[in-house]
Amino acid sequence: MAMMRMEARNGLRYGVVGLAAIVAVLTITSDAADARHHRRLRVHYVSAHHVARVHHHARAEDYSPPTASIVVDGNTGAVLQASNPDAPRHPASLTKIMTLYLLFERLDAGKIKLDTPLKVSDHASDQDPTKLDLKPGQTIPVEDAIKGVVTRSANDAAVVIAESLGGSESEFAKLMTQKAHALGMSRTTYVNASGLPDDDQITTARDQALLGRAIQDRFPRYYKYFSLPAFVYHGVAIRNHDHLLGSVQGVDGIKTGFTRASGFNLVTSVHRDGRYVVAVVLGGRSSFQRDAHMRELIGAHIKEASLQRTAPAIAEQTAPRDEPQQAAVPKATIVSRADPTPTAAVSTRVAAGSNDPIQPRLVKTVSYRIAPVQPAPLAPMPALVAAPAPQPEAPRVVVASADTVPPVTIPAVKSDPIKPEPAKADIAKPEVATVAPASAEPVKAEPAKAEPAKSEPPAQVRARGGWLIQIGAYPGEDEAKQHLSAARSKVHDKLAAADPFTERVLKGDKALYRARFAGFDKATADATCKQLKRNDFDCITVKN
Repeated sequence: MAMMRMEARNGLRYGVVGLAAIVAVLTITSDAADARHHRRLRVHYVSAHHVARVHHHARAEDYSPPTASIVVDGNTGAVLQASNPDAPRHPASLTKIMTLYLLFERLDAGKIKLDTPLKVSDHASDQDPTKLDLKPGQTIPVEDAIKGVVTRSANDAAVVIAESLGGSESEFAKLMTQKAHALGMSRTTYVNASGLPDDDQITTARDQALLGRAIQDRFPRYYKYFSLPAFVYHGVAIRNHDHLLGSVQGVDGIKTGFTRASGFNLVTSVHRDGRYVVAVVLGGRSSFQRDAHMRELIGAHIKEASLQRTAPAIAEQTAPRDEPQQAAVPKATIVSRADPTPTAAVSTRVAAGSNDPIQPRLVKTVSYRIAPVQPAPLAPMPALVAAPAPQPEAPRVVVASADTVPPVTIPAVKSDPIKPEPAKADIAKPEVATVAPASAEPVKAEPAKAEPAKSEPPAQVRARGGWLIQIGAYPGEDEAKQHLSAARSKVHDKLAAADPFTERVLKGDKALYRARFAGFDKATADATCKQLKRNDFDCITVKN
């Protein structure tokens, strides 16, 4: 009996040990499988969302991608700093700047709208992260696609845009390259819309600085999307990845990028104290090192930038669709690897797009011609327009911290106000025409007034208050009236008693229509302008 009990205990012990061994083996196998799974997930997550942190903390000193940088004075086009500015580099997600340039071009031409739905294909849905996880067959509005590209640097949204505008991503990439060469970006070649790794997709620091200037000056209304601090998509807040926004005075754009071959890239636009620069850093070893380098470049060169606008227009050169690509420099120094691209940039306030028609209020128009004038000190953000002489106006751009960014110059561009230059004694006198309603007979010329750069609103307007509010200067009179009507509807309590009028300004053979309200004293004008800014209207106050 004792022997049987002993054998039973031994059998139970061996059974327990055996079971424990089996469980241990299964656990080890399971742990190994889980470990492999989690490693895959971690690699996926890190590459998609936290590449910068990983490379900063994990042997960043051993990672040395090819570098380049440049700082360009946006007011004059002068190069203030350059290091390998024409050396070939991979753009990574800086590619998406050109993707959005072509989209903004279509929006500006009225060929699509911000609420136009874009269909998601299998190819778009299948893009590597980072992305919005769009599903085949679903649609995404144009505006959401823009915001997804800007904030998350969403590769699937970029491909949706490409396929919707170009028929296929490869055909759209040809359009991107053609546009780059038309703008003067002769050393840039695009092969996809997202910036995902490809040996043949190259650019230079100089080319990216040129694009950074061109996109904001040609499309100021849509460029402001680059300043979004966050985007809520399907209930999830997606934050921007540009660490300089909100931390470096005057930074208002525009895009970050990363692949293993490119390093950490950044294009930054700065408007500060009347100066305007666009800076590019390519090949940072980490996001921290890249941002530190950009801070140094801005701090060292912003005061060298000019206060006066003298840069010529960036004119597009028409070229055949099959124009041969410029030969790339040897790729040995820029071999690409299969790392995905993260992040986007920027932090100011942007007005949501609307496609609802605005019924304009009947307003009066003043017409006059201004003689050529010497430029006064200009505020930030001048536009690259066709006029050869410096533009004499200076509006404001509304930003998240409005009190940290000074007035902004955007001559001859839609939706941004233009401030008249102060009169000078030695400047030729302008010819001022009489006031007439929008539907009246052509105006008749009067003798020139003594104040060359100041506008003359209608007589009944001049009689009410000594200050005006300007909300923009536009190529068309109807567009100016629509903006006046929209502003009045948004700030009705302060503008109900104001007198809206448009003012036609001739500069050579071009005409602009300033949209203005009159009938304020200085305090009321300032208070009303602040309320307009809170409602996403740019404005300036002007002494009558």
